Amino acid sequence: MGTLIKNGTVVSSTYSQKLDVLIEGERIIKVAPSIDPTGHTLVDATNLLVMPGGIDVHTHLDMPFGGTTSADDYTTGTQAAAVGGTTTVIDFALQSQGHTMAEALTTWLAKSNNKACIDFSLHMAVTDLDPNKTGSTAAGLAELEDMVAFGITSFKLFMAYPGVLMIDDGLMFQVMQKAASLNALCCIHAENGSAIDIVVAQTIAAGHTEPHYHALSRSPKAEAEATHRSIALADMAGCSVYIVHLSNEDSLAALKFMQARGAKALAETCTQYLVLSIEEQMPGKSWDEAKFVFTPPLREKWNQDPLWAALADGSLSVVSTDHCPFRMDQKALGKGDFRKIPNGGPGIENRLQILWHFGVNQGRITPEKFVDLASTAPARIFGMANQKGSIKEGLDADILLWDPNVDYTISAATQCMATDYSMFEGWKVKGNAAKVFSRGELVVDNTTQPGKFLGATGRGKFLKREANAGGLT
Repeated sequence: MGTLIKNGTVVSSTYSQKLDVLIEGERIIKVAPSIDPTGHTLVDATNLLVMPGGIDVHTHLDMPFGGTTSADDYTTGTQAAAVGGTTTVIDFALQSQGHTMAEALTTWLAKSNNKACIDFSLHMAVTDLDPNKTGSTAAGLAELEDMVAFGITSFKLFMAYPGVLMIDDGLMFQVMQKAASLNALCCIHAENGSAIDIVVAQTIAAGHTEPHYHALSRSPKAEAEATHRSIALADMAGCSVYIVHLSNEDSLAALKFMQARGAKALAETCTQYLVLSIEEQMPGKSWDEAKFVFTPPLREKWNQDPLWAALADGSLSVVSTDHCPFRMDQKALGKGDFRKIPNGGPGIENRLQILWHFGVNQGRITPEKFVDLASTAPARIFGMANQKGSIKEGLDADILLWDPNVDYTISAATQCMATDYSMFEGWKVKGNAAKVFSRGELVVDNTTQPGKFLGATGRGKFLKREANAGGLT
């Protein structure tokens, strides 16, 4: 009849308890202390934790950038996510200037068609409200309504990358006003792109072209300024805002300042900012440091403890990856000029391992907070709580059986991600996905077939999300 997960400890965002979980079809139909196994296929979860599958709300699959395209497409990227315990991703459709959002949506749905292996949704990156050059933004603002009606209820706004993705404050404010009227959420890449571009040009002119200088040219203060400015504009517009990939204590202080004054502001950080640093990974000694060229860049190590503390106290709501992978032959486009190194790193497969090992195992967060940061809060903030993010009757049976005691060594040689390196090469962690169910189907069994995706390519479904203003209304 169904699949019964028995003898495990269910970990939610608010409790941990010995409970059985019964799946029928694609849904969870019963959660109880003891469910009769008669007629059901039994999955023994003794010594395992039963959690909702992870939700990574910040990925870039099959994304064009800097003359190349991110190495993971929707097949390899979603399979790698699943192997690491993530069962849902939210990727980004990027509107090109001079083109409509509808065109961007068509392009990204084509990228995922018959390729996505787990469920997914999209944010829409808005770069142009007047692509047809009519002198009016009315049509562009109407497109925002179309996106929300389609189930895309979050909009990405870039304050960096002038001439490509960056928008000015006026356009950003118009989008925020419209998003507020639609109960939608604005996601902000918060860096002062204009100031950064001047510093970058000055750095190159001084002959500093190595990867190390990518990090030095993008000041934490430029991120903090943009964080404050974007939240202030959103507050003026009555809009809920979500700062993506917050990387340092200065930006965190700006976030907390506005949160304390009632602004509807949320933020994420990413695994790389919690455990990697410029001193350890990018000391300025080799081209190999191109592996760690992403934006915002790595920060000084002392920023990590404040970020962990903010995850524990709720100032930061989510841990994502900003997974944007490139092979080293792609990174080589920037040899001799760090501006041309494709920005991004691979992390979708290792998010939960890193968060558990360095968070839960080291006493920085509880298992319940781990579930909240990795699954429940992402579902709530991005309008999926009626489908995903909890072990609850009626929700999709996206279920992660987590082994907190297993040892695992992270390595490019065994990863599913389509890069030839790992940002965490050789790291030994304790805790890993044992079995992963996606809508009731066992798609990963690391206990018998480690690192292998067991489901059919293309089985992932597009998720239409609710407009709930980040759950802040």
